[in-house]
Amino acid sequence: MRLFTLLCSLSVLLLAATCNNDPKTATQLKQLERTWLHAHEEDQGDVRVYRPNTYAFPPSRGRTGFAFDHNGLFTQYDIAPTDGIEGRKGRWSALNDHSLRITLDDKKEPDYTLEIVSLENDMLKVRRVEP
Repeated sequence: MRLFTLLCSLSVLLLAATCNNDPKTATQLKQLERTWLHAHEEDQGDVRVYRPNTYAFPPSRGRTGFAFDHNGLFTQYDIAPTDGIEGRKGRWSALNDHSLRITLDDKKEPDYTLEIVSLENDMLKVRRVEP
């Protein structure tokens, strides 16, 4: 029963995040829906820069990143022990027009918040906020 209640609560939160009446926020959330890879060469202090996975990146030994799906599904891409990419499934939800809550299914790390510093068609700048 607790799982059912939790799933219902999560559904309400996701609907609230995607049914926002503010057209600017809705457009911004729609712009997130893609795969983003870390452009570590462009980081500025604690602000991490991400580019779409179709971007012409300079050579690198591997890139982390994440994918946002429109239905609240989230995949975090980490460097695997074998130097490949390992996808970790989870969920994302909008806390407000500039903050996203990230929850990973495997619970290997605590939930965290991504503060959107700026979002353009070909660049996403975020600051990770730990709990």
